[in-house]
Amino acid sequence: MLAEDKHWSNRLFNTANYSLLILIALITIIPFVYIVAVSFATPEEVAQGGLLLFPSKFTLGAYKYIFSTDTMVRSILISIYVTVLGTFINLILTSFTAYPLAKATLRGRRTLLLMVLVSMLFSGGLIPTYFVVKAFGIIDTYWSLMVPTAISAFNLIVLKNFFQQIPDSLEDSAKIDGCNDLGVLFRIVLPLSMPAMATFGLFYAVGHWNSFFNAVMYINDAEKFPVQVILRQIVLLSQDQIGDTTSQQDPTDYLPQTIRMASIVVATVPIVLVYPFLQKHFAKGVLLGSVKG
Repeated sequence: MLAEDKHWSNRLFNTANYSLLILIALITIIPFVYIVAVSFATPEEVAQGGLLLFPSKFTLGAYKYIFSTDTMVRSILISIYVTVLGTFINLILTSFTAYPLAKATLRGRRTLLLMVLVSMLFSGGLIPTYFVVKAFGIIDTYWSLMVPTAISAFNLIVLKNFFQQIPDSLEDSAKIDGCNDLGVLFRIVLPLSMPAMATFGLFYAVGHWNSFFNAVMYINDAEKFPVQVILRQIVLLSQDQIGDTTSQQDPTDYLPQTIRMASIVVATVPIVLVYPFLQKHFAKGVLLGSVKG
């Protein structure tokens, strides 16, 4: 009798658990499905209102409109450039900083770690940061989108803890074979840290791709705006004039709402395509380095 009650309680728990997870999944997925559906729907169907999950008739009018000029393509290329180069800079500087901090023999290590921890709690503020960027002469350049966020204090601490878990015997063997500190870092430490590097690379890349505030603050030339700034202008500021209206055979081929949804899809797809290549390293890289202090 006791075994039967336990069996039913387990089934009830599993049913409730799966139901809750399915509900959460639907709440998460339905908005994305709606955005994609509206971007491909006809203006007449969108104008009817309601929750549209599968358009009865597909059209590429909104996509033809946003790609009728080079604004969207240029902004996407700018975002790709900033994301790739910025992520490379992030990983290099974070690794170069985390590796020496992982060594107990480093002089002033506690003071440096304290300074890193303080930066996680306090920042210089918006206006002082702007003046620092201006003093470096990188206003209205792509460097202003990469240099101010070159190192994340949180990622630095976790990567330092990850480096500390690598056996010292491996590094000692490399030094016996003639490697210096840089050689040990590039030939021993970094190859063993690929899960962590892939994870933090993904974090940095998503941060660069989704960032728009730094571009709004530091970029004055509209020709240098990344895709998120263009998306902000379309979605929040209702500035839909990024395409050539004369390219449409019929002015009703597009609506502001379909343009917004198509822009969201176009701005989201490139970074989403990166996830499958890093997924196998993601969970392992997040957990490693998070236990040992």
